[in-house]
Amino acid sequence: MSRKAIAIAVVGDIHDRWDATDGEILKALGIDLVLFVGDFGNESIPVVSAIADLKLPKAAITGNHDCWYTASPWGQRQCPYDRNLEDRVQQQLDLLGETHVGYNKLDFPEFNLTVVGSRPFSWGGPDWKNAAFYRDRFGVEDFQQSTERIVAAVKQAKYDTVLFLGHCGPTGLGDKAEDPCGKDWNPLGGDFGDPDFAEAIAQTRRLGKTIPLVAFGHMHHHLRHTQTQLRKSLAVSPEGTVYLNAARVPRIVTTQSQEQRNFSLVTLEKGQVTQASLIWANLNGEIVSQENLYQLSPQVVQPA
Repeated sequence: MSRKAIAIAVVGDIHDRWDATDGEILKALGIDLVLFVGDFGNESIPVVSAIADLKLPKAAITGNHDCWYTASPWGQRQCPYDRNLEDRVQQQLDLLGETHVGYNKLDFPEFNLTVVGSRPFSWGGPDWKNAAFYRDRFGVEDFQQSTERIVAAVKQAKYDTVLFLGHCGPTGLGDKAEDPCGKDWNPLGGDFGDPDFAEAIAQTRRLGKTIPLVAFGHMHHHLRHTQTQLRKSLAVSPEGTVYLNAARVPRIVTTQSQEQRNFSLVTLEKGQVTQASLIWANLNGEIVSQENLYQLSPQVVQPA
């Protein structure tokens, strides 16, 4: 690697709030690698096109809103365009190209790591949803086959350091409403993570890979049942893997004095996450507020 520390920006659920200014902010922040967790918009081609044009090393995965009018009969009935003439799901995948890592991987030789994607277009939860969509688009018919697709991508990874990127996080991070993938609508509680993602992570560890970071979104920080508590953004496994939910929605806000945009920032050093934070930046790329989420003790960092 050309430098000891890698500055990573994880961009939470966008929901149409992204433009070229975001790219300029990321450059001003000195970001090396950008990870997009999906939900760009409701099959929003303009937003995905703008992300595809970002001139920084990047990887992305699609979320449930990125197949909003295609994956389910309900969505198809609401569709505002003629699905016989357009396939906006495929258009998004074509725009993102190799940077879309759902059921795939992308090697980054400059950082000596590989980003692997979990199941694309995930809606989260313990039930296998949108069966026809996954069968027809990906040839996947259940959680087991989905895990196999993710692990197959891991086995093709060039590097032993693997960053996982998902839209929804894996199961196993807690079953309370405020947990990173906890269910925050009635009945409250329950682990709404992806079981196929969790199993793929477990199998990846057994393959001897190092997993410093699992980044995702989907479950927004503002809990539906309370106005006073926020969802937990981060969890750390016994193995030292940092699980980061970056879905701070809306990601663009306007105060009395300025517009601010949020990013989750992660520092990766010697194959370990040493710091993670949620920042709000102004249009000049200046950090106006920062919430520290994680700090690794210096003596824990492994030698090079």
